[in-house]
Amino acid sequence: MPQRTSVLIVGSGPAGLTAAIYAARAQLSPIVIEGEPSSTTDQPGGQLMLTTDIENFPGFPDGIGGPELMAQLRAQADRFGADLRVTKVQKLDLSVRPFRAWLTEDEEPSIEADTVIIATGARSLMLGVPGEERLLSHGLSTCATCDGFFFRGQDIAVIGGGDSALEEALFLTRFASSVTIVHRRDSLRASKIMQERALTHAKIRFAWNTQVKEVLGEEKVTGLRVANTETGAEQILDVTGVFVAIGHVPNTSIVEGQLELEDNGYVKTFVGTATSVDGVFAAGDVQDHVYRQAITSAGSGCMAAIDAERWLEAHGH
Repeated sequence: MPQRTSVLIVGSGPAGLTAAIYAARAQLSPIVIEGEPSSTTDQPGGQLMLTTDIENFPGFPDGIGGPELMAQLRAQADRFGADLRVTKVQKLDLSVRPFRAWLTEDEEPSIEADTVIIATGARSLMLGVPGEERLLSHGLSTCATCDGFFFRGQDIAVIGGGDSALEEALFLTRFASSVTIVHRRDSLRASKIMQERALTHAKIRFAWNTQVKEVLGEEKVTGLRVANTETGAEQILDVTGVFVAIGHVPNTSIVEGQLELEDNGYVKTFVGTATSVDGVFAAGDVQDHVYRQAITSAGSGCMAAIDAERWLEAHGH
């Protein structure tokens, strides 16, 4: 027989665990499906598990490591009685009530839920080159707002040519000595106003028709090996920081075709955290493609738990 719960939370980043804390304190006994350690799209703790230092999360004046912050959030959710499970949702059915979730390949669902909070997050698109995985959080980052402060006075590179890449580059000029935008083409995809700002900025340089072949360094970034896309000629860019800004992809595979999505693939939310299916809510990076910060994810997780609690009250649960 499936286990019944009032609130099923899918995801265990700041949004999912904050939702769990609020739902558990409201005596709703939430079940939290955390993800699997081997998964790149839904690992327990989300993207903060790959972040070494967080200096902009309120309450930690000396900063805190990403894994440590997630461990504290998890312990807090556990303290209030959230049922935390290190596994993944194989299938989710939002077309029936109660909603159904499968954690195995069995025909019978594992869990039936009155409400569901989708907090599966998003993942950064990566380059897929040697050195990238090893040096992530050791001079290579996917978030200028999060990590720019650590690169004061350094020469850094931003990979990409869209609005996000130019926004990252312009932000990083506050800290870096120079910012080199590495782009595979000879023109930018970004909006005209962003192009103008970047092209006229004294600290920003451009490496046109250039593709990254390898991120160099053993324990921290020491440079980039790049190649010209037209001639094939290779060279070394002397940078000590690299920001990959080629886009993000929301982890929506389990709700695709069931929830209304934005044109860019993120879950569409309406009033508060409500989705297109009554009783299903979304929080964090799976629905936020603007801010993408740990604190905003935590805030929306709080909102989703309160929205779910009020929905349950309104429907007599």
